[in-house]
Amino acid sequence: MMNILYQSTRGGEQDVTASQAILKGLACDGGLFMPTEIPKLERSMRELAGKSYQDTAYEVMKLFLTDFTEEELKRCINCAYDDKFDTEVIAPLVKAGNAYYLELFHGSTIAFKDMALSILPHLMTTAAKKNHVEQEIVILTATSGDTGKAAMAGFADVPGTRIIVFYPKDGVSRVQELQMVTQKGDNTAVVAIHGNFDDAQTGVKHIFSDKEFGRELADKGFVLSSANSINIGRLIPQIVYYVYAYGQLLNHGEIDEGEKIHVTVPTGNFGNILAAYFAKQMGVPIDKLICASNDNKVLYDFFQTGIYDKNREFLLTISPSMDILISSNLERLVYLSTGCNASQTADLMASLAENGSYTVNETMRQRMADFIGGFATRQEDEDAIRKVYKDTGYVLDTHTGVACAVYGKYRADASDATKTVIASTASPYKFSRSVMEAIAGEELPEDEFSVIDCLHKVSGLEIPQAVEEIRSAQIRHTRECETEEMKKTVAEILGI
Repeated sequence: MMNILYQSTRGGEQDVTASQAILKGLACDGGLFMPTEIPKLERSMRELAGKSYQDTAYEVMKLFLTDFTEEELKRCINCAYDDKFDTEVIAPLVKAGNAYYLELFHGSTIAFKDMALSILPHLMTTAAKKNHVEQEIVILTATSGDTGKAAMAGFADVPGTRIIVFYPKDGVSRVQELQMVTQKGDNTAVVAIHGNFDDAQTGVKHIFSDKEFGRELADKGFVLSSANSINIGRLIPQIVYYVYAYGQLLNHGEIDEGEKIHVTVPTGNFGNILAAYFAKQMGVPIDKLICASNDNKVLYDFFQTGIYDKNREFLLTISPSMDILISSNLERLVYLSTGCNASQTADLMASLAENGSYTVNETMRQRMADFIGGFATRQEDEDAIRKVYKDTGYVLDTHTGVACAVYGKYRADASDATKTVIASTASPYKFSRSVMEAIAGEELPEDEFSVIDCLHKVSGLEIPQAVEEIRSAQIRHTRECETEEMKKTVAEILGI
């Protein structure tokens, strides 16, 4: 098996091992770590189709994390994908209407972020031992709603780590906020910023790139890392469920071996759909990657025009985890589309930082031809949720509703009936008010948990433990700050 190393998309770091890349999170030049090549799967899809989720994870992840021993990697996998998930299959595939929904919300925080953030703490602590890291690892993360809770659930009370999460005060659902502010763990901290997700994400990136602050932290015994999808340790575990989904289709007799499928993903920071692209490059027979945006349609416009332009109004929608104008993981696709030209990538990212926009050339656009952009308005999102429920009884959350609406428009416009997997990224209970408004279209109680009970009555879906836990949980985190105070807030939390 070949030894895979990592390099920055902007050229500042090369020959980095997988464990080092996971520990660092972000490269020293602000770039993202990428493998020197994307390896091919060693087994056929028919062979993989008979494997458990845990065994599939090993077959995929061993190809990328080549400085982890078999024992280390299997221990990380088995610790991650255990009874924290409410189903043994971990990521069920459910057929409803004319699509297959890959349910990625069966983990402890009922969102797809659990799929990677259940394993990241184990990968990171293993990586720390391998690299003889003595400092306390401080996980610094911005969240649009789901990453924060999933990361805290993973890292809570993990020895040798602390985690600090920043979220936009008015930019998440009430359930998302309650999940974060009630989080237990002596090493956890949550901060509401007065700004949007892009402000939070930019602030975190600035802290990472502040070399003087990094030296100050090191002097006090701390080292920064990230649990955001910019960390390659987040991206690689996400590849697994697309490989597994294709295997399930084969197992269920829904497709023939080698038959191509489409994948539709509700997209914000671009990591989830990029993982599907990696799966395709590894040999999974995926044809089109349908990138679904909400009204913040910066990615749709990019795939239509080749121009990425964040200079627009930031809209708060009913799919808040997609309310993003700077899709950080797109940098990885841009890097690949340049033929892995780090200098060219760095110039484009500098233009984004300075002007809020950049333009890719025609050659790069052709290399991104696997991607199709689409977007859905709030009304189209609600219509999709209501129609799927009315036709099949299946309940979508507001992000999966966007993906469903976008896929429906693509299927009709292209007259393309290719079998399609839709990434179902959150439990409908995480956005119960918006889901109920779409399904019932009637006035709802003001109390959030009364709405949750209404959704249970209408849908018959069991209320997840993650929701029941926050009904009466104590509010533990009340800290707020301005965006320009984020570094100061980190220092205060760490006592420096």
